[in-house]
Amino acid sequence: MTCTRASKFLDAHALEVKELVPASRKLGRDVARQMCRVASRVVVSKGKATRELVPGKDPEDEIVEAMLGPTGNLRAPTMRVGRTVLVGFDEASFARHLKTGG
Repeated sequence: MTCTRASKFLDAHALEVKELVPASRKLGRDVARQMCRVASRVVVSKGKATRELVPGKDPEDEIVEAMLGPTGNLRAPTMRVGRTVLVGFDEASFARHLKTGG
């Protein structure tokens, strides 16, 4: 459901995805850790809650755990925008970090 909402948001704002990884390709803890290590911030949305975590300030294990779902795979949707990683869908976070103005 969140992937559908994220896709609709991207379409509505004419934003193009450069690389799409299908859900059938399971991305786990190692990929989350790699993404965390190159990020300047990780924004994690779960339900109505959104947390902004900062690698180097917040513990890496805490950030990685926040990025993973109950199966141990990277939560969807996950998107890298520059050095910001967006995990889960939150319209306000997408608007702010994708510079759509709202």
